[in-house]
Amino acid sequence: MHQFLPYAWFGGSCVPFAEATLSVATHALHYGTGAFGGMRGLPNPDDPGEVLLFRVDRHARRLTQSARLLLTELTEETVLAAIGAFLQANKPRKPFYLRPFVYTCGLGISPRLHDVETDFLIYGIEMGDYLSPEGVTCRFSSWTRQEDRSLPLRGKISGAYITSSLAKTEAVKSGFDEALLLNSRGKVSEASGMNLFIVRDGVLITPSVDQDILEGITRASILELARAMDIPVLERPVDKTELFVADEAFLSGTAARVTPIRRLESTDLPNRRPVMEKLRDRLTAITEGRDPAYEHWVTRIRIDA
Repeated sequence: MHQFLPYAWFGGSCVPFAEATLSVATHALHYGTGAFGGMRGLPNPDDPGEVLLFRVDRHARRLTQSARLLLTELTEETVLAAIGAFLQANKPRKPFYLRPFVYTCGLGISPRLHDVETDFLIYGIEMGDYLSPEGVTCRFSSWTRQEDRSLPLRGKISGAYITSSLAKTEAVKSGFDEALLLNSRGKVSEASGMNLFIVRDGVLITPSVDQDILEGITRASILELARAMDIPVLERPVDKTELFVADEAFLSGTAARVTPIRRLESTDLPNRRPVMEKLRDRLTAITEGRDPAYEHWVTRIRIDA
């Protein structure tokens, strides 16, 4: 059961969460014509009157780009100002997850992106571990990841997540924690809502951006950290069988953070994960504001004013 933060940003101001309601005729509800983001934050362990947000500028930029794919103008400044007001209203005292959402709020039954009103909202939930940090079990989904020529995969378009939903439920109903999707060319794309990494012979490998993946912000952060830490990196197509013989395999995402894959279908994967653990430890230190070299990845917002 989610513990929602008490206030939402809705209709241009902060209102009690229970009052942030939509009409049953809302356009986006019927056609998936929305785009969302996901951001993590936590109270500063050394100063509970301060909130730390991880790469909020990148998240705001991606949301504005997603909005553009919906023919909607939403500025980064608008997103960041709303997040600031939202945090001041809620004053979170536990780690949390924010869900900003831009959507067609007009009422009507015609699928379109022109001549329809749009709006922007934010809500939040308290969130610890989304997936078990000890590792998850995965299966390959019978569903195929969409192609960029059929959906704008550079954005987190809400309607695109029907495939993720089908894949996730298929995995859970068949005894696994998570699903891995292949793309239409038979290469590994991503999980239901996370990017994928494997390690082979000390090289960190992840499906490249031409494999119908979401260009994840945690993914980009891991790649940048790996290069700075002199870990060899390859972004390229990944075959299904490579996962079964990988030295390490893990998922990344804002909610999932860095989560190892411990079993893939009927194959147990190695439980020694030195590359992943180095990257996860470094990323944790950064998000908690303990790494001066990456202080620019953390936005500090006072909430006790």
